[in-house]
Amino acid sequence: MSSPELAGIAELILKHHEKWDGTGYPLGIKGEEIPVECRILALVDAFDAMTSARPYRQAKTNEEAFEEIRRCAGTHFDPVLAEEFLRILVSEEEKDTGGYSGQM
Repeated sequence: MSSPELAGIAELILKHHEKWDGTGYPLGIKGEEIPVECRILALVDAFDAMTSARPYRQAKTNEEAFEEIRRCAGTHFDPVLAEEFLRILVSEEEKDTGGYSGQM
């Protein structure tokens, strides 16, 4: 709230670290108590973080990130949104490469 230009989305920013199973922070809310925008942002943010190099680790491949999202669907991520997110990413990857070598 210290940045007035972000006031309209401050609540969404606050809640995007919540987890589907309620083990997130800062409020410990779970499931559909978490705004859908936050559940989507959590997926996008996690995928970006996993597939980007960090000073302390190399970037994961898309397939490795897909596996991590699959593993965390239902605990960290909304399972329905995770499935749809992966479906979209795999579809885009197929368009870009002419095929997909992994599995859903």
